[in-house]
Amino acid sequence: MSPATQRDLGDSDSPIEDALEETFNRMIDEGAQRLHRAWREVLVTGFFGGTEVAVGVLAFLAVLQATGNHLLAGLAFAIGFLALLLGRSELFTEGFLVPVTTVVAKRASIRQLLKLWGGTLAANLIGGWLIMYLVVRAFPRLHDQMIESAGHFATAPLSGETAALAVLGGMVITLMTRMQHGTDSVPGKIAAAVAGAFLLAGLQMFHSILDSLLIFGALSTGRAPFGYGDWAVWFGYTVTLNVVGGLVLVTLLRLVRTKDRLKQERAEAEQE
Repeated sequence: MSPATQRDLGDSDSPIEDALEETFNRMIDEGAQRLHRAWREVLVTGFFGGTEVAVGVLAFLAVLQATGNHLLAGLAFAIGFLALLLGRSELFTEGFLVPVTTVVAKRASIRQLLKLWGGTLAANLIGGWLIMYLVVRAFPRLHDQMIESAGHFATAPLSGETAALAVLGGMVITLMTRMQHGTDSVPGKIAAAVAGAFLLAGLQMFHSILDSLLIFGALSTGRAPFGYGDWAVWFGYTVTLNVVGGLVLVTLLRLVRTKDRLKQERAEAEQE
């Protein structure tokens, strides 16, 4: 079917289906707002993102210690993603689909994208470290579980298995973002957050922010058999492969799917 035929069948003049057009417009509008934030706004929003994910990590640890079941603990971690969704804060790994689409549509620059990524990543880690430090002081009974859970990541060498877990982690968080932007339904957005948490935390995928906070908590106990150097090595390959998973397995395919609409948006941006 040609784009012209699709326009004739749909309610709009867009070269893509009406549902995709609505999603595309939502992403561009939101992406433009996020990418044009000042440094202060980027850092504060990212800091809140780190603190909210840390609350989810606390719930994860409490349920895991009580049940020994990672799948149930993954559902408990959904508290962190729900806080991100309803509190409108920012997580670094949520910045692949919407901001990149906005840059490709020429509604923001690559420099603004790098500012969003760098500022959000740093603020996520700082905010998360602070809350995990408080968690360690408030819940000494969780120390052993924290060290055990963190060790699964901090001491994992780069291998085919760990690389795949990191790529899948980036894909899942970006897929969650895609699902949330595909609907106006708040229950639908919540369901996507719970599903993403279940997969990421429940199946112990490698996620650069979530798992870093577990490691920070373990290090704050003073009893972890690993150090910040081990974290840095693990973090280096995990964050890189998270980006690969999010960009290649989800974002790139979405850009290909909306190629004609992107061309139209780019042409409009150049005329303004």
